[in-house]
Amino acid sequence: MEQLQLPLLWLMLAAYVGALAVYGLGIWSRNEKMQHLATKVVYVGLAFTTAALLLRSVLIGGLPLNNGFEFGLSFVFVAALAYVIIEKRFSIGAIGLFVMPILVVLCCWLVSVDLTIEPVMPALRSYWLAVHVSSAVISYGAFAVSFAVSVAYLLKDKSGDNAQSRLAQSLPSLKVLDEIAYKLIFIGLPFLTIMLVTGAVWAEYAWGAFWSWDPKETWALITWLVYAIYLHTRFLKGFKGRRAAWLSVLGFVAVIFTFFGVSYLLPGMHSYLV
Repeated sequence: MEQLQLPLLWLMLAAYVGALAVYGLGIWSRNEKMQHLATKVVYVGLAFTTAALLLRSVLIGGLPLNNGFEFGLSFVFVAALAYVIIEKRFSIGAIGLFVMPILVVLCCWLVSVDLTIEPVMPALRSYWLAVHVSSAVISYGAFAVSFAVSVAYLLKDKSGDNAQSRLAQSLPSLKVLDEIAYKLIFIGLPFLTIMLVTGAVWAEYAWGAFWSWDPKETWALITWLVYAIYLHTRFLKGFKGRRAAWLSVLGFVAVIFTFFGVSYLLPGMHSYLV
């Protein structure tokens, strides 16, 4: 069964690349039926992602949250699921043109890493694992889609809300894009908060200190601060539109650096999650 992992990952990648291509063709040709077809291809990719997650769970005998590969696979699942929920709720298939590249890049990374199943490290043998890591996965998935929506907002805003370009016409209004990005961040930040709190409690239990300024801890806090500023300025200062979109983009840059950059460039106590 272990040999089935890589084929499933390649099928995931092929599905998301195919969806990206069909979204692009649908927008270029102004063909809504092609955009609906692309969304169906995303469902196929999500099905392969679910199968890969279930297979990994069976192989390790637990939740697939023990290392970077399993986190990344779960990340793809949550981001794809968040997208299809948003697409179904708001009928904004054109956003797939911005979400799919994120899934494609993550899948390219997944097919390149070592899939060997190693024994779980003692530090990870805790009931805190499920809450801590799953909270991070949910928040990252929500932030990934909010990033895609924010990029779409900035591009549409640059060309003008009433522009005649194919892309601008295929996207919903700036107000709708701004609202969707906000709602996703509003959902994601509480889960990121849970991740930080449970991580601190777990660290005290495992390492004897609630906070040690480990690089991943520090960058997780930076990420939290960016999104907290986003919500704070929106609630108290009424920041919307372009400024909010740029904060959303900055927040996701922090997310990606926390996941990839810190793991490979700033090794620390969380290095075993690579």
